[in-house]
Amino acid sequence: MPLTTTGELIAKATAAHSAVAAFNIITLEHIEAVVAGAESVAAPVVLQVSENAVKFHDGDLFPLARAATAAAERAAVPVALHLDHVQSDDLLRRAADAGFSSVMYDASRLPYLDNLAATYAAVEWAHGHGLWIEAELGRVGGKDAGAGGAPGAGQGAPLDAHAPGARTDPDEARAFVADSGVDALAVAIGSSHAMTTRTAALDHALLKRLAAALDVPLVLHGSSGVPDGELRTAVAGGIAKVNIGTALNIALTGAIREYLTARPDAVDPREYLTAGRAAMAETVARLIRVLRTEEPAGGPAEEDPAGAVPPT
Repeated sequence: MPLTTTGELIAKATAAHSAVAAFNIITLEHIEAVVAGAESVAAPVVLQVSENAVKFHDGDLFPLARAATAAAERAAVPVALHLDHVQSDDLLRRAADAGFSSVMYDASRLPYLDNLAATYAAVEWAHGHGLWIEAELGRVGGKDAGAGGAPGAGQGAPLDAHAPGARTDPDEARAFVADSGVDALAVAIGSSHAMTTRTAALDHALLKRLAAALDVPLVLHGSSGVPDGELRTAVAGGIAKVNIGTALNIALTGAIREYLTARPDAVDPREYLTAGRAAMAETVARLIRVLRTEEPAGGPAEEDPAGAVPPT
């Protein structure tokens, strides 16, 4: 079916007190796995391309975007295309032509007033070109700090989701949304990007205050490190879009490593990439079921009590 829009999917999820799963893609295998996983549970899904993924592809946005669009058009479920964690204004301005319906503009590294000014300018441009736009306020950990990073952090040090002042303040968020005009807000409530263990504990009391203060959908970043129960509670508390990336990479890398360990003489990438793609598709389906508050196949015991991402 034709590409749908991120805004439409989130509006429907918000009305249903549910959340849309948004998966970060890097390769064609990621795209195929996300679509297959979503189809297996008959759920809509968002394919996300981050600025870092674009850099990996030598700065060329279009090949991956074209592949995602082609996969969406052949999908049996609604699929939207989202450009994630954009800091480059040049990349932002390529989004619409590449088929994206939405952008997450990330100026969260900047002090509040600079973040607001940059985001306002991005919103003005995005809305003028028909794009739904998300921003971030607070400091979701796990990414390089750069300017305006976590208190006490050096240049390039990873942001700390638990540093003083890292969490999103509800009053500040209300003013930020009103003054910037964003369509959704990614909030810092204790998750962290690039976690490889599922040990994040979310601040659900803060989420409740944020949901009461804001009239735009709330987004959870760094969700790969959040246990199933925490994810379900977050969705019930008002999270409408859940970003997932590292969990796919764990599944892909684990399956390939297992395949090559058992077959050290294998050289055909189609063989081990098939295993990796299948593992990612299973991860997609499992996490979508979690967000729909369904038990994964095998029941709650499938979640590793030690906090690791469950094997797929």
